[in-house]
Amino acid sequence: MDNSLQTLDQVRASAIDMAVRFGPKVLVATLILFAGYMVGRWAGRVLERLLVRFKLETEVRSLLVSIARIVVLGLFAIMALQNLGIELLPLVAGLGVAGAGIALAMQGILGNVAAGLTIIFTRPFHVGEYISIVKEEGEVLDISLFSTTLGHPDRSKVVIPNRKIVGEILHNYGWIRQLNIAVGVSYGTDVNGALRLVEEILHSNSRVLQDPKPVLGVARLAESGVTIRVSPWVNVPDYDAAVSEVNKTILETFRSRNIAIPLPQCEVTMLGSRA
Repeated sequence: MDNSLQTLDQVRASAIDMAVRFGPKVLVATLILFAGYMVGRWAGRVLERLLVRFKLETEVRSLLVSIARIVVLGLFAIMALQNLGIELLPLVAGLGVAGAGIALAMQGILGNVAAGLTIIFTRPFHVGEYISIVKEEGEVLDISLFSTTLGHPDRSKVVIPNRKIVGEILHNYGWIRQLNIAVGVSYGTDVNGALRLVEEILHSNSRVLQDPKPVLGVARLAESGVTIRVSPWVNVPDYDAAVSEVNKTILETFRSRNIAIPLPQCEVTMLGSRA
C-alpha cells in the first residue's frame, strides 16, 4: 500500500514538474499557432483582393489563397516548435531528402503545375475562348493547375496536360469564329445581285454578328462557275449551327430566285476508230 502511494506521489510530482517546465511553453506555442491562423486569414483576404484585379478564375483564386494561408501557418508552426525547444535542423534535413525524392517521382506533375501557373499569370487564353494547340482545338472549358480542358461540338472533352501547352504554337480564335463558306454560281448569274442576297441572308440570321462586318466577295473563277466567299463572324458556341443555317438559307433563296448553282462538268470527246 505504501509503495503504491509512493509511486502515485512520484507520478504527481513528475506531472507537476513537467507542467511547470513545459506549461508556459505549450501555452505560448498555442498562442503562436492561433496568431498564425489569424494572420493567415488576413493574408488570404489581402491576396484575394489582389487577385481579383488580375481577373483570375474563381477556382484558381481559391487555390492560391489556400496555399498562402498554409504557408503563413507553416511559418508560425516553425516558430511554435522552436519555442518548445525542438531541434528543427534534423527535421528540415529529413524533409529536404524526402522532398527531393518526391520531386523526382512527381516531376511530370510538378511540370504541369509550373506550366499551369505560367498559363494562369500570362493568360494566353481564357475560359470560353476557342483555341488550337498541339493538334487539338476546341472551346476552353476549364483551366486548372494541372491541365486544360477543351470542349468539342459533339460534347466530348479533351484534357491536355499544361506542360504540353506551354512552349507550343497557340492559335487563339478568341470569343468569336469566322465562317468560311464557298458558294458557286454560274457565269451567267448577276454576281452583284447574288452578293446582295447573301448579305440580306446574313443580316437576317440572329447568330451572325454584324460587328465585325461579314466578308463577302468573289473568291475565284472556277471551271464550272464563279465561287463566292461568305465569311461572317459568329460567337464560338453558335459556329456549327450558323454554318448549317446559312448554307440552308442560301440554297433555298437561290432556288427561289432561279440562281443556278453549277455542278462540276466534264466534257468527253469520242474519237471514231478507223476500220
